[in-house]
Amino acid sequence: MKRKLLLFVLIALSTVSIAYAQFEEPEIEKVESSERAQFESRFGDIKWTGQGLYNPTTIDRIPTIELRSRLQAVFGEPTQTIGDLINEQNFRPGKAIQFEYWFVIDGQMPLMILDLDGPFENGLVYVGASRFIDMMPQVKRTLTRMLMSDEGDPQEFDDYFYSPERQQWYLVQYKDGEFQRDMIDRPTFN
Repeated sequence: MKRKLLLFVLIALSTVSIAYAQFEEPEIEKVESSERAQFESRFGDIKWTGQGLYNPTTIDRIPTIELRSRLQAVFGEPTQTIGDLINEQNFRPGKAIQFEYWFVIDGQMPLMILDLDGPFENGLVYVGASRFIDMMPQVKRTLTRMLMSDEGDPQEFDDYFYSPERQQWYLVQYKDGEFQRDMIDRPTFN
């Protein structure tokens, strides 16, 4: 009888700790531009997926250009922009992005948030390691809370974007309280 009671208590405690762990706030650490090679080396064999990250939240209905300014407020400069990619030998216009933010969640889960359609759409694209699918909904809820709080109030930024469909370069920015996407000639990147 004592063994059954002890077993019951242990099962109950483990269930409570698992339930608690599912609702803990994940620690989200942004990967800086200078840390990209380390991140790619560490997570080079990851099987990426968006599964678990596409349950609609508030941020999926917000224009991407506004989300970029909120990401700037919370996390600073993107991990990677088109300026980081354009001078690579294997760059193709179809790989054009405006920005990418890379993260490590709880010290173990890689996550990338990127924009594929520049300032013309709503929402973002999310990819994470397939083995962490169970964590992804909570990560996205936490990101939504962070971006939609006062901490995520829009902050000024400027990026470049190339639209292969339009064969056009754009200067994309949030400046003086206004979002802008102006057609420009191809910019010069260092």
